[in-house]
Amino acid sequence: MEFRAKNDEDETEVFKRIEKLFDDAQKNWKGAFAPNTKLDMQPSTVKSCVLEFQDVKLFNSNLEVVDEAFEYLINKSSKGEKGQYFTPRYVIDMCVRMLNPKEEETMIDTAAGSCGFPVHTIFYVWQKILERKGLTRSHLFTLEQKPAECTDYVVNKVFAIDFDPKAVRVARTLNLIAGDGQTNVLHLNNLDYDRWSETTNDENWQDTYFEGWKKLRKLRKQKDSDQDFNFDILMANPPFAGDIKESRIISKYELGKNDKGKYQNKVGRDILFIERNLNFLKSGGRMAIVLPQGRFNNSSDKYIRDYIAERCRILAVVGLHGNVFKPHTGTKTSVLIVQKWDEKLCPKKDDYDIFFATMQKPSKDNSGDKIYVRDENGQPKLDSHGHLIVDHDLFNHEGLTQDGIAEAFAEFAKKEGLSFF
Repeated sequence: MEFRAKNDEDETEVFKRIEKLFDDAQKNWKGAFAPNTKLDMQPSTVKSCVLEFQDVKLFNSNLEVVDEAFEYLINKSSKGEKGQYFTPRYVIDMCVRMLNPKEEETMIDTAAGSCGFPVHTIFYVWQKILERKGLTRSHLFTLEQKPAECTDYVVNKVFAIDFDPKAVRVARTLNLIAGDGQTNVLHLNNLDYDRWSETTNDENWQDTYFEGWKKLRKLRKQKDSDQDFNFDILMANPPFAGDIKESRIISKYELGKNDKGKYQNKVGRDILFIERNLNFLKSGGRMAIVLPQGRFNNSSDKYIRDYIAERCRILAVVGLHGNVFKPHTGTKTSVLIVQKWDEKLCPKKDDYDIFFATMQKPSKDNSGDKIYVRDENGQPKLDSHGHLIVDHDLFNHEGLTQDGIAEAFAEFAKKEGLSFF
């Protein structure tokens, strides 16, 4: 109730009240703001913002509003050059449904951006917990009291890492709203894991991230190494653009070598992420990763495909429509879903079926604006939360659209006897 103002109220009074709220927020939520941030705005601006926002309810809203604000704030120039594009929520939801996470499983996103994969994984698992307990929900993105199992899951099982400090702050804030006070979103350079200790021993870094770091350390395969971990599930959309050129980093990776076995002078960032991500998974662990289409069909990338096939069962490849990442890029992408070989969960075999699918509905027009589902009168259809429904064929949206790729994969997974369905 403090975040309100009257038209005729003195702007200095409004400013003081909001400044106090801001200071309290900084104390409560470490890492959501840069250290020593001040409310650097004119009182008149603060008042007009409050008047504009005070009747808008962000809780119970879907996350697209937040995404769009986030994309606007982290402007195109800083994102585009690293090839970091935000994964649309409907692509994230398809990946989560296909990997079917359970509440006892650990999950990480190694290139987290605004934390779409972790937040949607949380929502998916919460939904299952509530169904098991016979509870209904009004909406998951809300401050409603949730069962202890829901909070425990977020606090102990879900992790995220990103290299961009601004993205990490937004991601921590989102995770906070999604029900996690001491969040496990960490600011680290994931590919340069050899130098993590320089960051993690820094007192200022520890002030913000130590709780999450303590929990991540427990998931290492070896006590003193940050190379290998024991995660059940990994989902990521690593940056495509830009090469890693430091030989110090490249020499840590098998995929730093070319198909002749020689270390290269530069390697695509997404290629190193493939190996790094597989090292995060335990045997039998599973991964969904968004990759440029070329990795699946360029003859020069065969050594990458061989590397993956040697270590994992390739479960599925889903070709996304060329408009999915517009307006930022028209790069054609696919989602790769794999499970690491394991004697019990995924016994090794030479010959097996793979699920292939291609997205037929574009979901966005050529300029990157979303296309929405309409009824027979041409009016936009709304879901149970009053939100517009994007017109895609990736999964069935609350029974209002037809079954899609995720449902077809679930059928395939059951037929194949995959361990997680």
